[in-house]
Amino acid sequence: MKRRGTAVLWVVAATVLAACGVAKDAPRQNEDLRRPNILLIVADDMGFSDAGAFGGEMATPNINGLAAEGVMFTEFHVAPNCGPTRGSLLTGVDYHRAGMGGNPEVAADNQKGLPAYQGFLRDDVVTLAELLQEAGYHTSMAGKWHLGHDARNLPGGRGFERSFALLNGAAS
Repeated sequence: MKRRGTAVLWVVAATVLAACGVAKDAPRQNEDLRRPNILLIVADDMGFSDAGAFGGEMATPNINGLAAEGVMFTEFHVAPNCGPTRGSLLTGVDYHRAGMGGNPEVAADNQKGLPAYQGFLRDDVVTLAELLQEAGYHTSMAGKWHLGHDARNLPGGRGFERSFALLNGAAS
């Protein structure tokens, strides 16, 4: 009987010590659980290897610094035009699926009126900014938008709390 009592005591002691170790490593309820900042840069007419972080010869110390401290995405396919590239990047789907098969100003006659070439983001696609807002992030954008002019497809209707947007293509 004494042996059984000693074994139980050791099991209880081990459990208490293990629980103390787990509790020490668990985040405290009031501890600030920090989420990473997200900065997404879209630059027209800049090639993949133009930035120094990707092996380019141009001096891009600020971009290099951001890349060294963050995550670099290396597997994104750009479209020949800026609007489709933005549509795909912000939605995560093919630009045709996003409604941005081409820039509407230069659409061919056989493309006009087709959902894949409407020239603004379709209602059934969700943007990265909308997902980030749902996750509690604050979202802002500055620069060329070129993804639609109606209220639903302005930056504020697509998940950006703040924006300074140039709405048309070929804007700078």
